[in-house]
Amino acid sequence: MHIVQIDLNKDYSDVIRQAVAILKQGGTIVYPTDRVYGLGCNATDEFAVRHIYDVKQRAAKPLPVLARNMEWVEELVYLNDDQRKLANKFWPGKFTLIFPKKDIIPAIVTTGLPSVGIRIADYPFTDKLLSAFGYPLVATSANLSGGEATGDINKIIAEFKDLPRRPDLVIDAGILPPSNPSVLIDCTSDKPKVLRVGPSKPEELLKLLDF
Repeated sequence: MHIVQIDLNKDYSDVIRQAVAILKQGGTIVYPTDRVYGLGCNATDEFAVRHIYDVKQRAAKPLPVLARNMEWVEELVYLNDDQRKLANKFWPGKFTLIFPKKDIIPAIVTTGLPSVGIRIADYPFTDKLLSAFGYPLVATSANLSGGEATGDINKIIAEFKDLPRRPDLVIDAGILPPSNPSVLIDCTSDKPKVLRVGPSKPEELLKLLDF
């Protein structure tokens, strides 16, 4: 497990290149997001996704996916006009939307389910990482199964450092600001269903869902 430190206010292009090299080899990385630290790999690489489950010591459970923009989303999931309109209301931001997946997303990501949770973050680091890599990332939290998501990189390093299966690269951007979970919305039916409210007020969500 290699650890590199970055300052998000300075140039970190060398670290982005390191991360991309590891991801292209099917490796896993811990990386900062607009919420907490994520544990990621190439979401289209079945072997790499299996490594994510091993690192988290996690039984089969669907994994969320991080895309860079709507063009990427269109390649990963099926959208109708209403779903597209809804996605444009929420993204980029802390909203995970569930849509029917295309075959480019391996079944292991969704544990065989026909849909996948997907998000476009509003965060410069992930945008630069995705742009350089060119593929969507698994965006599960960087912790062992049953643990809490965190923005404290010191806790993450301590948790993983002595395990037999560890992330290949840890990108240490310091302690991230506190953040609430993303809102989770199931958009696979005609009427979207809010599965996790997160920081948003229910009445505000209802307005946004009225399309």
